[in-house]
Amino acid sequence: MNVVFTGRHMDLTDALKSYIEAGLQKLKIHFDKVTTADVILAVEKHRHIAEINVHVNSMRIHSKESSSDMYASVDAVLAKLDKQVRKYKDRINHHQPRTTKEGMDYHHQIIESLPESEEPHLPETLRHRVVMREKLVMKPMNVDEAVLQLELVDDSFLVFSNAETQQVNVLYAYEDGTYGLIEPQF
Repeated sequence: MNVVFTGRHMDLTDALKSYIEAGLQKLKIHFDKVTTADVILAVEKHRHIAEINVHVNSMRIHSKESSSDMYASVDAVLAKLDKQVRKYKDRINHHQPRTTKEGMDYHHQIIESLPESEEPHLPETLRHRVVMREKLVMKPMNVDEAVLQLELVDDSFLVFSNAETQQVNVLYAYEDGTYGLIEPQF
């Protein structure tokens, strides 16, 4: 497994890295195809934040926890990640496989609006800038698989290629636990 560490406002020690790697090795019990793990550790005032993104069988599982101690945050995020992996494994063990189709690439961008004080000479339409780009392979999945992926990444929405219609759809979660689906109309 390839583990990529990122430290924000802190120095990563070898002891902390080996502690996290040992915790991530427990995931290999569940899956032998854990390809990469992105570990982001950050310190913000008195909060120690641990965030882990794991890529398993072409799915992304995301966990994030914070506390007043970095090791406590790491323990909490590893426990949450283990729970999510078990949930994912249970679902795929009870799911009928479908034929494999090619994945589609899509690009994800986060755009930030610049304050007028920083760029006063630009027209209002040009006061935005991309602060993060992410390129992900968008594999075709049905709506049930998309719901599972949305629950695993703990996001508010998911863009996916619908295997049944071969169109790009957006799945989003309501606060009451239900889901909405946006399909293009041509």
